[in-house]
Amino acid sequence: MKKLLSYLILILFIPVTILLGVTVFGGKQYAFISIAVAVFSCLPLFLGFERREHSTTRLILIAVLTALSVVGRFLFVMLPAFKPVTAMTVITALYFGPEAGFMTGALTAVLSNFYFGQGPWTPFQMFAFGMLGFFAGIFAKSLLKRRLLLLGYGVLAGVAYSLILDVFSALWQDNVFLWSRYAAMLVSSFPMTALYAFSNVVFLLLLTKPIGEKLSRIKEKYGI
Repeated sequence: MKKLLSYLILILFIPVTILLGVTVFGGKQYAFISIAVAVFSCLPLFLGFERREHSTTRLILIAVLTALSVVGRFLFVMLPAFKPVTAMTVITALYFGPEAGFMTGALTAVLSNFYFGQGPWTPFQMFAFGMLGFFAGIFAKSLLKRRLLLLGYGVLAGVAYSLILDVFSALWQDNVFLWSRYAAMLVSSFPMTALYAFSNVVFLLLLTKPIGEKLSRIKEKYGI
């Protein structure tokens, strides 16, 4: 029951909250919407929290991975669309599940945007990064077993991120969604989408094995 409620929060409540923010408030109350999405992102993880030592250790590890994801976005500030955020979000999801992946992605977006700039796009970024982590956690076993499948997921993640963010771009002018406008946004953003997909592959190649090995040892040591 907790698992079902967690999934409903992530894949239903959050997008509905963002949609209401766009249609009802016209994106003007983006700070409130961002906070609501952040709270919803954390709820599934705390719903499954147990008062045991390994549960606390698990939360600390997820918090550390989220912090590393935020720092990674800062370090590559000079390279637009070339960031390790998706890789860190995916790695978190692979070892700690879809809820942890969603939370890492969503919180990375809102926290790092205190530097990059908050705005009505923030909830869309939170949802986009969050969903990339969520589905990585759902398919974790297959992604961990097959390197090519993991890299393919990195490419798809780059495309999916663009698909979600361009919904915001299409709504930005007058809060009216037009398929023709959305298609134009997708075409114009293709170079950045390709670069982002490429960066996902690069960072997954560089980070998955070293970080994964350390996480596996820690999980085994503390019985997580």
